[in-house]
Amino acid sequence: MDIKIDEIGPQYLLEVNDPKIQMKGFLVIDNLAFGPGKGGIRMTHCVCLEEVFRLARAMTYKNALAGLPFGGAKAGIIWHGGDDNLKKQYIQSFAKLIKPLIPQKYIAGPDVNTGEKEMDWFTQATGSWGSATGKPVNLCVKKARSLEKKCGLPHELGSTGFGVAQAVKTAAEMINLDIKNATVAIHGFGNVGTFTYHFLTKMGAKVVLVADKSAALFAKNCFDHKIMGELIQKKAEVCNYLGQAETIKLEDFWKVPVDILIPASVTDVINENNQNQIKAKIIVEAANIPMREKVESDLFKKGILIVPDIIANAGGVISSFAEHKGYNAPKMFAIIEKKIKKIVRTVLKESLKKNENPRQIALTLAKQKVLKKMG
Repeated sequence: MDIKIDEIGPQYLLEVNDPKIQMKGFLVIDNLAFGPGKGGIRMTHCVCLEEVFRLARAMTYKNALAGLPFGGAKAGIIWHGGDDNLKKQYIQSFAKLIKPLIPQKYIAGPDVNTGEKEMDWFTQATGSWGSATGKPVNLCVKKARSLEKKCGLPHELGSTGFGVAQAVKTAAEMINLDIKNATVAIHGFGNVGTFTYHFLTKMGAKVVLVADKSAALFAKNCFDHKIMGELIQKKAEVCNYLGQAETIKLEDFWKVPVDILIPASVTDVINENNQNQIKAKIIVEAANIPMREKVESDLFKKGILIVPDIIANAGGVISSFAEHKGYNAPKMFAIIEKKIKKIVRTVLKESLKKNENPRQIALTLAKQKVLKKMG
């Protein structure tokens, strides 16, 4: 396990177990300088404490860069699959075991294999509407001293994908790449990938390559938006796409030349095995930690402009802030657009000026903010 304590954190490393249902979970609260730790619950078969720590540290920096009143945290539950009844038991068992830290030190949210349904279950178990964000839109409470209500803003509204699309557009503008003539590849076609596709195609970008665990599809002249929209609505895998497209090997996805590459799937999906195959002008990290820093540095040295995850996919946690404050969806989207564009411009402007990796620029800025707040 490679977790090193430094001047930032982590402040809490927690492993919980429920022997009765064989649930095992992790919670890492990295830093509380700006407020309660904020980060989603990831449910995969291979999640571990080290991965949760890496994600929690990313949340510390992401929240600081976005100017949000949250610290950094993340949770993980080992999940080998099962029906909704078992999943609900896992979520609620985990919620009850970490309840002493909620919401003063941790506020949950969606991540891989968790969404509005799971956040509803989580708040049921804690008995607190404010213990999680990303809840269903019909899950509401009255605002204090007001007749108005605060309601959920689920990530199913597309907040993260919307923010990624704004980051893509801003990065393209920074290198004078016309988004309407840019070719795009999206790896991972879940909530983030599909909404990124939706918002980028509305901007006029040409998405020519998509992949999930079922298949990789290449459409030289773009995908049929109507057919793709129906596929997305059904939440079907890309192998079920009925339009004209070429099916390629999953490992060959990385070999296809595009202007903009968007990893929106899992941790370390870009690695030593495929990094040298990539031919793109821009990489926008829609997924959390889609590559290790050494890989990212190597790609930057090859001349690829990289928008790191801690600014590119901040739309989700900005949405969490909006829900926390009781804002509606239109105001949430407006805040995401403003914040994402501002921080992407700030980081990339400095990167292009100094010819320095954007992640290092972003990390330096984030660390300065956190350490200053810590006093």
